[in-house]
Amino acid sequence: MPAASTKSAYWQGLRAGLPFLLVVMPFGMVFGVAATEAGLNLAEVMGFSVLVIAGAAQFTALQLMTENAPTLVVLISALAVNLRMVMYSAALTPYLGDAPIWQRALVAYVNFDQNYALSVQEYEARPERPMPEKIAFYFGVTTPLAPVWVLATWLGAVLGMLIPAEYALDFAVPIAFLALVGPALRTLAHMAAALTSVIMALAFVAVPYNLGVLLAAALAMMVGAEIERRMERRG
Repeated sequence: MPAASTKSAYWQGLRAGLPFLLVVMPFGMVFGVAATEAGLNLAEVMGFSVLVIAGAAQFTALQLMTENAPTLVVLISALAVNLRMVMYSAALTPYLGDAPIWQRALVAYVNFDQNYALSVQEYEARPERPMPEKIAFYFGVTTPLAPVWVLATWLGAVLGMLIPAEYALDFAVPIAFLALVGPALRTLAHMAAALTSVIMALAFVAVPYNLGVLLAAALAMMVGAEIERRMERRG
């Protein structure tokens, strides 16, 4: 495999990931601010972001911790939110499953929403790409995002108290997920699952510990899978 092709795939991935810096940076800073305000020290905040690298799960655990939820509930809820990473891994396996185990281990460690979504879109668009190029693209997307997530968390933890309240950064969270979900709504099953998740999340808003979100996600996956099954049968 020519080194130039692998290098080109890497830079292509890096360029694709750069726009998400606009949401990863404030997202990470929001977590840093929220974590320090919740009473975590700097080492605990940074350990959270370096070891977990999953913003949604981190926010879930942090919120439950501030509500003095039982430790078991905190762990189960954070793991449940992160179950989407299991689905991401399953979706990546057909494309990266033959890569060396050390590369797959690194992919698993830095597997998050943005590099998963961009990589799968690229793999579906260009399935003929050899394995080294696929791996290079994945880590190209990851390169600007993972370090900035850690840096932004540190900045939020250290400088968060200096940010005026009127410059709230929490807008980054919904924007990031809208940017990821939007391009993925390609079929009726996708759109039905998304609509179901929204309706059910609102219906279950009173369920404690944000468990209603998990129920909504489960129902949405069931609806999407059923519609997809029926469409395949008709086809």
